[in-house]
Amino acid sequence: MRKLIKKINSAVWVGRTDHLENRASFRYHQVVKLAEIHEAPISPNTCAIVGFECEEGVRRNNGRLGAAQAPDALRSELAKLPWKMTAGQKIIDIGNVECQSDELENAQQQLGDTVANILHNKMTPIILGGGHETAFGHYLGVRKHIGKAASLGIINIDAHFDLRPYDEQPSSGTMFKQILEQDTNCSYFVAGIQRYGNTQELFDRADVLGVTYEYEENMSIGNMDKLTIALEKFIGQHDVIFLTLCTDVLNAAFAPGVSAPSPFGLDPSVVRSIIRTVTSHEKTLSFDISEVNPVLDENNRTVKLGAYLVNEAITTFLGGNIHDART
Repeated sequence: MRKLIKKINSAVWVGRTDHLENRASFRYHQVVKLAEIHEAPISPNTCAIVGFECEEGVRRNNGRLGAAQAPDALRSELAKLPWKMTAGQKIIDIGNVECQSDELENAQQQLGDTVANILHNKMTPIILGGGHETAFGHYLGVRKHIGKAASLGIINIDAHFDLRPYDEQPSSGTMFKQILEQDTNCSYFVAGIQRYGNTQELFDRADVLGVTYEYEENMSIGNMDKLTIALEKFIGQHDVIFLTLCTDVLNAAFAPGVSAPSPFGLDPSVVRSIIRTVTSHEKTLSFDISEVNPVLDENNRTVKLGAYLVNEAITTFLGGNIHDART
């Protein structure tokens, strides 16, 4: 397999500098370290960013293209945000996995190997997609790290099930069907399902595959207790959790820059609450964000919101969360 990871240009990580020495004034661009994965030391209190420059799955799913540009766009907005962690808590950037030509499966395997290496080094993977085919590479890495015997739970914040057939070829709409049919020690929870964003066939398939899901219409910031209980119950049934966010779950008024905008999508505060709940749990190993599309965005709103949600995951992971589930 060809090496598909490319280094990040340091110019991506730029922003305002209020002070050169006072750490209380620092922003992400002042603390992030660029490093190749083989150079990264074992570092338990570290989040490791890896980008996935890929939209081949979106293309195969007949979606609107542009998500491959998201990793660097998200970094550019993340760079500007204040860094409020202590000196012992770190952030590194190991570069982008690049999908060359139509070699989606190779890129997903490369992402999986990279995620597994990050976990092996006791760090927390933060994956910037890319189309939502990112989630399959994410899964490959987590499963490789934890082994076949561990019970894996996938929590997906999404308007869609992504359980389409993959008989002809995998895409950004097939990965959770691939996972559930190939991995009998894995189960799947989707928060934000659009009642009219999925065909009845997909609802039927979700029932056959034992998928747990919550409708978008039942999810408001004032009604989070019920969802939190359901998430906690799901987490409690598994050894390990990973979290994936498809930004088309957000209301299009807040996130217009996605392949499939959702007129009845979620309020960002709800998504933020779910991210905090899941990433605060010791069983949760990793997070990815997918389907941000800078090409379709308006005034950079979706990219900026995406960066803020990534920040929520990073700060919660580093806020005293000890990953006892790691091997």
